[in-house]
Amino acid sequence: MEIALTPSVKEAQETYYGRHQKVGEGSSIDPLGSREQEFIQSRDSFYMATVNEDSWPYIQHRGGPVGFLKIVKPTQLTFADYKGNRQLVSTGNLSRNNRVSLFLIDYPSRTRLKVLGTAQVFNTKAAPIDMVKKVSSATLGRAERLFVIDVVSFDWNCPQYITPRYTRNEIGSIVEGLQARIQELERS
Repeated sequence: MEIALTPSVKEAQETYYGRHQKVGEGSSIDPLGSREQEFIQSRDSFYMATVNEDSWPYIQHRGGPVGFLKIVKPTQLTFADYKGNRQLVSTGNLSRNNRVSLFLIDYPSRTRLKVLGTAQVFNTKAAPIDMVKKVSSATLGRAERLFVIDVVSFDWNCPQYITPRYTRNEIGSIVEGLQARIQELERS
């Protein structure tokens, strides 16, 4: 919150609530703990925000198999970037402003984690070897770039307004059971 609570944010809090939040001073880097690491490793998607040189924000959804966002160490994450629509908006933005924000959500449990950091984008042929080793060999051949994010800070959000949503896999076994029961009842 030290990063997020700028003077203008505090002013807005004072305007609307009569006071602003106070945050004690912390370290300059906030390493991810075991709870955060487990949460990140269980995600199959996240949202990533960057800002271009004209100060316009850009948010992009990133998805893949569970655990595609890899933890290199408690202060560093990486993920492979694959050929897509060839816009390269996030890649271009990060070449001018390396600040990034990740928004990871577990919709069924109504849990979200925000991660702030700085990012670098590497061509897979020029990426640091320790990063390349983190990407599965099955997908590395298709990857064009690796994003490496140095974590500066993170924050857990309250679940109050998260609408629960479920993936096909999460509801699959429930639906199968219901379909089997319907078939059983129809045969009766």
